Amino acid sequence: MPAYEVVFCIVNEGFSDVVMEAAKEAGARGGTVIHARGTANKESEKFFHITIQPEKEIVMILVPAEIKDDVLHALYRNAGLKTEGQGIAFSMAVDEVVGMSEGGEAAQQKEGGEQKTENE
Repeated sequence: MPAYEVVFCIVNEGFSDVVMEAAKEAGARGGTVIHARGTANKESEKFFHITIQPEKEIVMILVPAEIKDDVLHALYRNAGLKTEGQGIAFSMAVDEVVGMSEGGEAAQQKEGGEQKTENE
């Protein structure tokens, strides 16, 4: 099992703050927002019974694997398809991470696999 997962949440423009607040309440520390444009067509709007706003925000959140489900559930409750944000969220396993440590300090791998923080 990977130590970290990346959670992606795609929401209507202006709802990335709602996503980050929900993720932080579930234990996430921060994320990155990418501005994007949706490409759904009118048939998709009819199928899902929603209006598709073309301007989107993608929020990427790197989280410890053990809190991934909590984060996804919080995003669904606060920014899911049945909200104004009309968000969808999914996660992907992350094979390797540099720049993060358990305590939140920036870290990097030493030779031999030991972890060294920037303060050492």
